[in-house]
Amino acid sequence: MSKQETLEATLAKLAKERGSHKAIMKEVRKLYPRASKKQIIRAAFAQMIERAEEDLDSSRPLQDFAIAERSSADK
Repeated sequence: MSKQETLEATLAKLAKERGSHKAIMKEVRKLYPRASKKQIIRAAFAQMIERAEEDLDSSRPLQDFAIAERSSADK
C-alpha cells in the first residue's frame, strides 16, 4: 500500500469516526506530519469518489471535510 493509499484509508476512517473537520485535520497532521494540506485534501476527494460508487452515505463526511478544508485554504 502506497503512502497516498494509506493517507486515504486513514481519512476515510477518521471521517467516519469524527464529525469535525478540524478534529480530522488535527489527527491527520499528527499521523502524517510531512503531508501537505493539498495532499490531504486530494486524498479526501479521492476516497470520496471511490466510496461514492459503493456507498454514498460513507462518502459524504469525506466530501464535507475536503470542501471545508479547501475553502479555508483559499482564504
